[in-house]
Amino acid sequence: MEALQSGSDVLFVLLGAIMVLAMHAGFAFLEVGTVRKKNQVNALVKIIGDFAVSTIAYFFVGYSVAYGMGFFEGAQTLSEKNGFELVKFFFLLTFAAAIPAIISGGIAERARFYPQLMASFVLVGLVYPFFEGITWNGAFGFQEWLESRFGAGFHDFAGSIVVHAMGGWIALVAVIFLGARHGRYSKDGLMSAHPPSSIPFLALGAWILTVGWFGFNVMSAQSVEGVSGLVAVNSLMAMAGGVIAALVIGKNDPGFVHNGPLAGLVAICAGSDIMHPMGALVTGLIAGGLFVWSFMLTQNKWKIDDVLGVWPLHGLCGVWGGLAAGIFGMEALGGMGGVSFISQLIGTLLGVSIALIGGAIVYGILKKTVGLRLTQEEEFNGADLSIHKISAEPTSTQS
Repeated sequence: MEALQSGSDVLFVLLGAIMVLAMHAGFAFLEVGTVRKKNQVNALVKIIGDFAVSTIAYFFVGYSVAYGMGFFEGAQTLSEKNGFELVKFFFLLTFAAAIPAIISGGIAERARFYPQLMASFVLVGLVYPFFEGITWNGAFGFQEWLESRFGAGFHDFAGSIVVHAMGGWIALVAVIFLGARHGRYSKDGLMSAHPPSSIPFLALGAWILTVGWFGFNVMSAQSVEGVSGLVAVNSLMAMAGGVIAALVIGKNDPGFVHNGPLAGLVAICAGSDIMHPMGALVTGLIAGGLFVWSFMLTQNKWKIDDVLGVWPLHGLCGVWGGLAAGIFGMEALGGMGGVSFISQLIGTLLGVSIALIGGAIVYGILKKTVGLRLTQEEEFNGADLSIHKISAEPTSTQS
């Protein structure tokens, strides 16, 4: 029976890892559909290149930073309990690799290729697992302190803060350090539109991410015994709420509509295991509206050229999700209880602070040493030809 349980858990987590791995195709096609045609190849290569670098960084450094163990024993030792620790690493790696995938969308069309790979290695190897260990492994006594002081620790079941807010706020730093794409804003502040190159690709990316997200959230239980239908239905309700809010507030814009489910799913990660479905719906509705409003604000008012809107989508909706877990997770609002809003606020602020400081250090050093962005001529020609020497559609004109 013990062997059967162990094998079942390994299969369960492995399926989750595969589903979240598939989400990286969603990141890729969401970016491909949003950027101009002359940058589509670069989007595809960045996502798969970042994932490979993230795998190496997390295997040799990051997993040890977060959980205090490495993989330098013999294969026989590693295969104990059907290799559960190995598939757990695989599953959590797919979360860690989401950090550079998120950042990729914000810095698209003007970032140099290899400096970004260097940033990915450091972020996945050191910055992300530092906060991951604090939240999910009780490092440095932070969770114990919150529990003793406020009655509950920081609750982030599937990573609204640990993954999404972390990625979104690091991306904000990178976007600001890079500056806007040439021609995006004029000296008098007027904005030049760079419309998406392919709504079908954008929609495909959004759908792949949406489907994979149910592995992201549900399989965060990391055991068959801990799996909960509540997590699945809450994810579904938040997704629907995000779509509806983005549809209405975004005035039928397909870019907003297809990012709406992602906004809701980002926000529900933290509290998906403790909210009532009605609370999840409200969480998703607010997240969808927050994304549309903050995307327009950053692009039009603040002139922050975040190409895919990853700071509004992952950064701000992630923060909302961390706080929402402390609101709709309360028993008074139909939740399971066992949460503290103050703990959620403190944990959220800590995650944002680590992201901002870590991002500033990594991208600040790279900007001073090797440089972050393409030359104006390379950017005009497009990252596809400038970096990869081929375009997505060789017979077509670049736009």
